[in-house]
Amino acid sequence: MQPVFETERLRLRPFQLTDARTVQELAGDIAVARTTLSIPHPYTLEAAEQWLNACIGRKDEGDGYPWAMVAKDSNQLIGCMSLHITRPHNHGELGYWIGQPYWGHGYASEAAQRLVRYGFEELHLNKIWSAALSKNQASWNVMKKTGMVLEGEFKQHILKWGQYEDVVFYGMTKGDYEQLSKQTV
Repeated sequence: MQPVFETERLRLRPFQLTDARTVQELAGDIAVARTTLSIPHPYTLEAAEQWLNACIGRKDEGDGYPWAMVAKDSNQLIGCMSLHITRPHNHGELGYWIGQPYWGHGYASEAAQRLVRYGFEELHLNKIWSAALSKNQASWNVMKKTGMVLEGEFKQHILKWGQYEDVVFYGMTKGDYEQLSKQTV
């Protein structure tokens, strides 16, 4: 069962099929799609429904945990924060997107820090990593705020909308997390 988390300003809960319209509206914004590795544009309601069904399947299989990021004050869905687990290697990939109206408020950092803690302390992962387009500095700032460090840049790693894009990878091991936790106590 996927837990629900509360942070200072957010509730992180499992997605529901009733979230499809809001997911389509937020993720379907060209500005959001432009900053991600895999969100297409245009993003149809049918695509949002298919994605939500896949999210539910990954959760049920225990290899992926996508959370709906909901602002507590408005009960508004504002984005997605996920942790995709690779069991044979005991690591997880942190992925996320935030609706454009909610950019620049620290929501992604707040949610990411909570999921990193969950990954290391409750799932007992050995490593958590994340990737972003190299031109998306806001995304790698989120990674840095969790304590992840730059592990490398892959030049022209993906083809997005007819152009090859560079991708940066950030990561943190359980040992790194434990050291960081000792420093912040």
